[in-house]
Formats: sequence, structure tokens, C-alpha cells
Amino acid sequence: MAYQAESYETIVIGAGHAGCEAALATARKGHKTLLLAINLDSVAMMPCNPSIGGTGKGHLVREIDALGGEMGKNIDATMIQCKMLNTGKGPAVHSLRAQADKKAYQFRMKEVIENTPNLTLRQQEATKLIIEDRHIRGVQVRTGAIYACETCVVCTGTYLNGKIFMGEVQYDGGPNGMFPAQFLSDSLREAGFDLQRFKTGTPARVDEKTLDYSKMKVQKGDDEITPFSFETEAIDIDQIDCYLTYTNEATHKIIRDNLERSPLVTGDVVGVGPRYCPSIETKVMRFADKDHHQMFMEPEGLHTREVYVQGMSSCLPEEVQIALYRTVPGMEHVQFMRSAYAIEYDCIHPTALKATLESKDIHGLFFAGQINGTSGYEEAGAQGIVAGINAGLYLEKAEPMILDRSQAYIGVLIDDIINEDANEPYRMMTSRAEYRLLLRQDNADLRLTPIGRRVGLISDERYTHFLEKKAAIEKEKERLRTTTVSPTDTVNDVLKEMGTTPLSSGMPMAQLLKRPEIAYESLKPIDSKRPELSKQVKEEVEIQLKYEGYIQKQDRQVVQFKKLEEKRIPEGIDYTDIQGLRLEAIEKLKSVRPMSIGQASRISGVNPADIAVLHVYLENHRELFKND
Repeated sequence: MAYQAESYETIVIGAGHAGCEAALATARKGHKTLLLAINLDSVAMMPCNPSIGGTGKGHLVREIDALGGEMGKNIDATMIQCKMLNTGKGPAVHSLRAQADKKAYQFRMKEVIENTPNLTLRQQEATKLIIEDRHIRGVQVRTGAIYACETCVVCTGTYLNGKIFMGEVQYDGGPNGMFPAQFLSDSLREAGFDLQRFKTGTPARVDEKTLDYSKMKVQKGDDEITPFSFETEAIDIDQIDCYLTYTNEATHKIIRDNLERSPLVTGDVVGVGPRYCPSIETKVMRFADKDHHQMFMEPEGLHTREVYVQGMSSCLPEEVQIALYRTVPGMEHVQFMRSAYAIEYDCIHPTALKATLESKDIHGLFFAGQINGTSGYEEAGAQGIVAGINAGLYLEKAEPMILDRSQAYIGVLIDDIINEDANEPYRMMTSRAEYRLLLRQDNADLRLTPIGRRVGLISDERYTHFLEKKAAIEKEKERLRTTTVSPTDTVNDVLKEMGTTPLSSGMPMAQLLKRPEIAYESLKPIDSKRPELSKQVKEEVEIQLKYEGYIQKQDRQVVQFKKLEEKRIPEGIDYTDIQGLRLEAIEKLKSVRPMSIGQASRISGVNPADIAVLHVYLENHRELFKND
């Protein structure tokens, strides 16, 4: 029997990485928030890899932190190893990645949530959305309780009608042994959402006692750890080693001999899996010419012997998994603690969402995370904080927060998923960002902290420190521009030691720093008036001066991008009235309902000729739409 329970301003359904950021954002903005988890042991759970960050993903975590989110602080407090990736390339693609103590990560995030004012955490399965007059009014849970709300953020991850696959063994289930959510999908369909099936998978967790690390290559963390959060001053931990090994022809033969038992081959799995994180059987089929594939042994924590076998995701039968794992050097006697599996689940088409992640058709209803067809903890957390902030702004009747492609990787992520109906789980990569030299992980605070402050998630103390850092960067850049280095014997001897050309005339220090052989720190012997600065300030000064020309070029490109974004498309436009638009373009534009010419230009199926026609139409009918 249904009954009326408490009322909240915001209800967040699901307490994974998206749900945690969404609920913390609305609560920290002062709104009474209810966070529902199907099981309280699932709060901030890492059902797949025990890590945060990575190429492109590390940028997202830094941006979440700059907006006032929690993910960066949480991994800083619970990491067991950390590495900066892509250091052999330019700063635009440098990305942090840290191994987490899985349980510590969960416990700390749950503790933060439990101690956040305005936030109530409850173990309940959401079964129905209460929608009236195209507005969200409440959420019903399995016990019959109906919680009233003004806004709702759906963050259901891979739980919706979740189904587990392990060879011929198939059953309803959620990630990591949790129950699935079997009712909310019907409610979403009743509300008008078209659902699709996606798939993801995870490798086995093995007992460390049964591994022989002497046959593997050790993978150590960085000597000096760079924190994810701009508020973390330093991290000093005894880092845990990871290990690298490889599959071989014996491994691949077992896979090929048993492919007919894989649900991926039999057709039992209908959901589309992530292209950039394929199962080992998919890799063997897709890259038949490769005689080996990498595997990383990643410990899951300080107080467990479970080891995550990265690179060996599979949905083959359990006995086949064991056999193929035992062909790998160092794993000849391996024992499983948890078997690998694939999971199939329901998600929406994110083209049904605005750039705020609010539904285009139901007011106050937001979506974030894997329900939107994305993959990854970081992508989920990024959407969660945006949806949470915008749910709060909706309650406040304030202007929404929309991050565009020139402002943040988060903006790229959201713009991509709402404009192009993904046919596979979306993963963030640096190559997706046109302005990646501007969207570096090191300057995420300079880009987004003022926005986090404006929406109410950055404290006075943090903002004061931010302004001090920003001022220190500008002051040091100006000092280097106005400080001239003379061609003395001492100076030229130092330059020769650096492997760079000696000076024949005076040169500004800033100009000297542009040389590829020279780093900011290496100028210290010839820079007697150098002030004491933090590592972050020095890093930012060096990057901004060294890449100044390229940065200015991208700034000019952003100006052109902004011009198209500012050409608004009226909400009530009828695309069928526009002569010259192709039928496919009309259908796509009607489906996505872009807010600007710029957004329309990024919709798959809308070509430049269609954009030209649309642009002319809007110019010729400006008077008709001037009040929209």
C-alpha cells in the first residue's frame, strides 16, 4: 500500500558517483535533499576498476573539484598509488590516475554524505516517478512510501533491469552482486522516455596469495604525488606496487576454442558495449594479428588480498575464465575471488536532455551518469555535479549553469551526448576536445572556480586562496616579461649546460622560458630575484608563457565558436517550414531541439548546407522570433 512520506526539495535516485556529486551539490546549496540507494553498501561503490582518473578522465576529476565537488578530495584521501600519465607529451594531455583503496573510498564518501547538512541518505529502491502536468512531483519506493519533491536527479547507473552474463549462466542482477532495479524502467517509459540497452563488463578479482609477481614487471607510482584536489596541499603515503604481465598464444587459443560459449557471440547479449574498454574475447577477435595483450595487477586496497586484473574483462563461462587466466605468466596457479561478468542494463537516449541535463519535456527532472549512456566513474561524477547544481538553480529560479566546449571537458562531454545519439557507451578522451590546450587539468581551477563560486559551492576561504594564486601567477608572468637576462659568461655557461644556444644580446626571461630545453626551475641559477612560489603557481606560469602563442591561437578560435553559440534558435521554431532543409536534418533538429546555431552544427546528420539554410531562415525571420 502506498503512503505519503516526507517532502524534499530534491530527490536523487542512486548513490553511485553521479548520485553522490548531485546530492552533495544540492544539499551544499542549501536545499533539503534525499539520496536513495538500493543498498547503502553501494554508496560510491567501484564495481569495476579500483581507480580514479586516467587520460581525459583526470581532467574531469579536476573540473569536478574546481566546481566544488567531492571526487578529487575523496581519491586524495584514499589513494594507494598515483601516477601522472602522458608526461612525455605536452601539458594538454597530462592526466592524473590513482589507484584507490576501494572500501576506504566508499566509506569516506558515505561519511561525507552522512555529515552534510540538508542531506538524508536512505536505503530504498525507487520504483516510480510521480509526474503531473509535465512536472516531477515525487518518487515512490518499493515499500510504498511516496516522497514529494520539486526536482529529481536520476542516477541509476547499471541497475535498471540489470542482467548478468557469464557464459551460459545468465540471471537478473546489479553490479558487484547487488540487486537490480526492476520497476523504474517502466515508469520512465510511461513518462515518454525511449530506453536502450547498453552493456559493460568487468574482469575477475583474484587472490594475491596465488600470484607470482616475480614473473611480472613492477609498476610503481610517481616519486612525488600530484593531488587531484586544488585544496589538497600534499600527499605522503607508502604507495602500493602494481604489476604488468601479458596474455599469449595459449591464452588466445582457449578464447578462440570457446567463443561459441560467449554471450557476445551467441547473441544473448543485445546491449552495446564500450568500444574503448573491450572484453578480452573481443580483443582477441578484433585484433587477430596481435600475439599478446597487456594485463595489469591492481590491488583493491590495503586490507584485502583481492587484485583487479585490468585488461581481462570477460563474459566467458567461469571455468574457461580460470583456464585462460592460468596461461598468463605469474598466474599459473591463480585462484578467483570474484569471477568476471558482463552486465546489460537500460539507459535513456540523452538527446532527450537539455545542456543542463534536465529533461526537455518534464520540468525539474534531471539525469546523470550511466543512465545517459556514458561509461566511467569520472564521467558520472561530472554529470552528477552539473545536474545537482542545475537542480538547485531550478529551485532558486536562477539562470542555469551551462558549460560549453571552450570552458571544460565537462562541457564537451555533455555537448557530445545531448547532440549525438550514442550507439555505444560514451567515454571521455582528450581527443574529443577541440580546445584541449586551453582545457588542461592544471588550470581547471582558473577556468571553473569562479563558476563554482557563483553557484554557491566554493567557500569564502577557498575563493580567497584562489584569488591569491591567480594574482601570484599574473605577477610572476609580468616579472619574467620585464626582467632582462644579459649575455654574461655566467649566464651563457648555464645555458650551455641546459643544451640551449647562448645569448648574444639581452633577452626577457619570459622569452628565454619559451625555449623547449628550458624549464622554469632550471632558470633559478640566473634568476636572483625569484620569489618563493608554490609548485602550482610555478607550473602555471611556465605553461602559460611557454605555450603563449598556441594559447592565443586557440583563444581566437574560441571567439569564432562563441559567435555561433550566441546565434540562438527560438524554442518554438517549426523546422518543417524551412525550405531547403533535408528531411534527415529536419528529423534530427526536431529531436534534439538545439538552442543555438553552434549546437545545431554539431548534431550528427545535420550538414553545413543545412546550417547555412537555417542561418538564412533565422536572419530573414528575425522579427517573427524577436520575443522568444
